[in-house]
Amino acid sequence: MNKSESKYFNTALRMDEALIALLEKKDLEYITVKEICHQAGVNRSTFYLHYESIAELLDETMEMINQRFLSYFPQEEEAVLGDLEHRELNDLVFVTQEYLLPYLRFIQDNKKVYRAAFRNPSSMQANARYGVLKQRILDPILERFEIPAARRPYYIAYYVEGIAAIVKEWLRHDCGDSVEMIAAIIESCVRPKEIHHGQ
Repeated sequence: MNKSESKYFNTALRMDEALIALLEKKDLEYITVKEICHQAGVNRSTFYLHYESIAELLDETMEMINQRFLSYFPQEEEAVLGDLEHRELNDLVFVTQEYLLPYLRFIQDNKKVYRAAFRNPSSMQANARYGVLKQRILDPILERFEIPAARRPYYIAYYVEGIAAIVKEWLRHDCGDSVEMIAAIIESCVRPKEIHHGQ
């Protein structure tokens, strides 16, 4: 990265962080370019040199948050996903402490962003991010369990919305309860003991 690329990257990062800071205080629809520039310490012409709109900045910011999110997981994506077609059915459960704890720690460290995401689900691309989860993990797992394709969207909606509801309630309490407690609650809701023990 040369000096001008480095300067461009640092300015973009400041604007990403400025948007996140503003989202802690207000909904996206009420944030202006002027406020972003003031928070980032740049002028409007610099903003428009980088972005055409706040929506474009938001896309970049969400991508940066997603990269941060992945950094909370020690494994590479392929190691996490493995080869779904050849794994034992008992191994095809991703709602476990191993995956929940990093996920919940990330939410706890970025709770203001998550609150903003729940307030602005369409603009903050919640559906797009869950789309990858559905396509890459949940749908193939349900296929392995021979759940008919027509029924899968309902199963996926149940899991995704159920976990989101627990996270939303946790955020309402300012993430005061431990990540371990929340992970245990999610796991017990999704994997009841009688199913977990094969009864």
